[in-house]
Amino acid sequence: MTGNLYRGQAGLPFSSTLRVYEPLEAFPEEQRPDIAAAGAQAVSRAAVENAELLASLGRITRSGGDPFPTGRTDLVRVTTAPGPDGGTADDGAGAGIEPVLLYCPSQLVLRAGLAANALMEGIHGPLAELLIPEEQRDRHQERIDLVKARDGSVRVHTRASTWGIPFSWFSLFAESDRKDVVEAGGRILTVRVWTPITDALERARYAVANLALAAPDLDMLDDLAQLTEWLELFHVNSMVELDYGAVADKVYPDESPMDIRLGIECLAEGDMTGAAAAYRRLASRWVPIRQLARAS
Repeated sequence: MTGNLYRGQAGLPFSSTLRVYEPLEAFPEEQRPDIAAAGAQAVSRAAVENAELLASLGRITRSGGDPFPTGRTDLVRVTTAPGPDGGTADDGAGAGIEPVLLYCPSQLVLRAGLAANALMEGIHGPLAELLIPEEQRDRHQERIDLVKARDGSVRVHTRASTWGIPFSWFSLFAESDRKDVVEAGGRILTVRVWTPITDALERARYAVANLALAAPDLDMLDDLAQLTEWLELFHVNSMVELDYGAVADKVYPDESPMDIRLGIECLAEGDMTGAAAAYRRLASRWVPIRQLARAS
């Protein structure tokens, strides 16, 4: 299997993700062996992505009508914390320093339950009830209850978005953050951007404080407040990753983090013209992507 699925060649919607990677000690002690073992089995990042996509396609085509993950296995993504000079184990910087591995479990059982609930509560609720029978939803709720009983208080490490990236996510990142551009066959498969969670929180709080004063009715303010509360659940030595997914091929090079930063700074200074210009740049880049969700 090549990167075709990851590039969206299977007709899947563009999907982007925001992930938090934590050090092993942040997880309950009884979970650590399984998480470390799953992380060690990940041959490559591309293999993890393809395995997850193939599993999702398998669930929606299997007999019995149950589209939910069973939880028998859970993929784990792994990255490394940056060294003292900003380097990582991947780029050879910080030689002689033992790299600190950080882990992001997929938690598909929990995330599938949250996604199903959101679908049921949305405008497509009646259709969702036909596609996902009540019997299957009840069975999956039992799986969720088992996970929560086993793991106690559960932090969901991944947020996903289809057909575009929420503007609030870009406020967590800066132009200077570490990036990984993944290419194959003359196309960009994805772009991943990482930042320490302490930096992400500082940027989010700055944005919330300024938007609360300058634009308290902006929808992005609520999104940022929720993002901040979410990030505060994780270990202080965590890393935050924005994975563009296949949409990267449509928008990269992308200056959205800079446009968000400039827009918030302009609002804080009362420069409505500058803020409007930043928003126009964002809209011209992302509105066409979001319109693809309604294309036939």
